[in-house]
Amino acid sequence: MNRISAITCAAMCLFFSCGAAAQEADNQKGVLSETVLLGEKEPETEQLLIQKETGNKTTASGTSDETEEWTPAGKPPASQILTVAMECDFAPYNWEQNTAENGAVPIHYEDSYAFGYDVLVAQKICETYGWQLEILKFNWDALVPAVVSGTVDCAIAGQSVTDDRLSYVDFTQPYYRASIVAVTREGSDYADAQTLSDLTGASCSSQENTVWYDECLQQIADAKIKEATEDIKEMFDGLDKEEYDIVVTDEPTALAACEEYPGLKILDFSGTDDDFEMADEEVNVAISVKKGDTKLKNQINAVLAKMTAQERTELMSRVIESQPYTIN
Repeated sequence: MNRISAITCAAMCLFFSCGAAAQEADNQKGVLSETVLLGEKEPETEQLLIQKETGNKTTASGTSDETEEWTPAGKPPASQILTVAMECDFAPYNWEQNTAENGAVPIHYEDSYAFGYDVLVAQKICETYGWQLEILKFNWDALVPAVVSGTVDCAIAGQSVTDDRLSYVDFTQPYYRASIVAVTREGSDYADAQTLSDLTGASCSSQENTVWYDECLQQIADAKIKEATEDIKEMFDGLDKEEYDIVVTDEPTALAACEEYPGLKILDFSGTDDDFEMADEEVNVAISVKKGDTKLKNQINAVLAKMTAQERTELMSRVIESQPYTIN
């Protein structure tokens, strides 16, 4: 009996010690899965469920399990990470590719890379402060919620500055001004349009939750507005397949599309008295940060302020020429 009891006791001790060791190992992993449910007010998605995965690390906005908030004076430690949300499907601002060609950056949790104008801007910011760049891929409607929830530090994703978005996030100064244009097919009834009035009666579409769809299409007289598309690829696929006569977008996106779809034509009415009427903030593309994060906002603004108009134009031309697939 004493031998059996001794064996039993030894087994129980082994069981509990293994359990404690396993618990300790889990604690040291420093990985927490947290489900964030946003409220009903979010303009770009309703009740979006985001699976937030955070490690025991310090992000550029200063959140950490163990590290106090850093100060912006001088360069932060090399361990600093700037987490950036992108759609990775919005050429030429950002897109997904299979290789690191042209200096593309790995997409976190994905076996692929991100590149485009937004990536170059993000790299410039990180190089200035000595941060590591971490890109996370989100659907267009999930970009603002990702910033609001703190899943990422910021979104650099070709976002225009709208009143709806400003009620949930703060924006930096613009990092690109994207004029509004229409795109049609060569040889269509609207291919020779010189002014906005020449588009009267056209069937049209654009991407959902954009000023292109919500405001620009409404300015076309007697427009036959079709259902909004989920993304850029679907928008131009529909135009190419003659599902509608025109789409409205910004100039960089249109230039990228014409590289992918040779039969398309850009209609630019800028400089005329009959053009799309847009407020400056709606054609200015800026970086969204969490509301109240003035420290990160000011640091990003300091970098953007040093970028000249010529430098921005050259960066945009570079990515349009180098992208392996204009629209994924």
